[in-house]
Amino acid sequence: MNAQVQIDRLLQRLSPILNRQQLALCPLEEAQLQDLLGDCLSVFREREGLCALLPAAVARERGLRSDGSYRQITLHCSQQLPVPGLAAAVVRALAEAGLHASMVSARCHEHILVREEDTVSAMQVLNGISNRLQYS
Repeated sequence: MNAQVQIDRLLQRLSPILNRQQLALCPLEEAQLQDLLGDCLSVFREREGLCALLPAAVARERGLRSDGSYRQITLHCSQQLPVPGLAAAVVRALAEAGLHASMVSARCHEHILVREEDTVSAMQVLNGISNRLQYS
């Protein structure tokens, strides 16, 4: 079975789940990380410094600067093995709709980070992918 057929089969069964919690992407100092690690959904160490994905409520409580409000969408697929190109197909569909998305591939699922104001549109696009493939 070729890769595109595998991707299309997975996309037909794609079940995007919206995390209701508002998230914030916050730059952190090394000293802050230890204190916040238990609240972090993810931490990125970049050349410019650390940033952490945190619940927006935690960021507000701690007075942390953030780059806006985000939401996480988790893609549930009925496949345990990674399929090359799946994340690219999803990001491409979102980009074609004019939406910025950041993908995080974790152990069990693919996760998409979208700006709060793009949440409804992103969910429509993701649900539309599956619907189009099921009925085409």
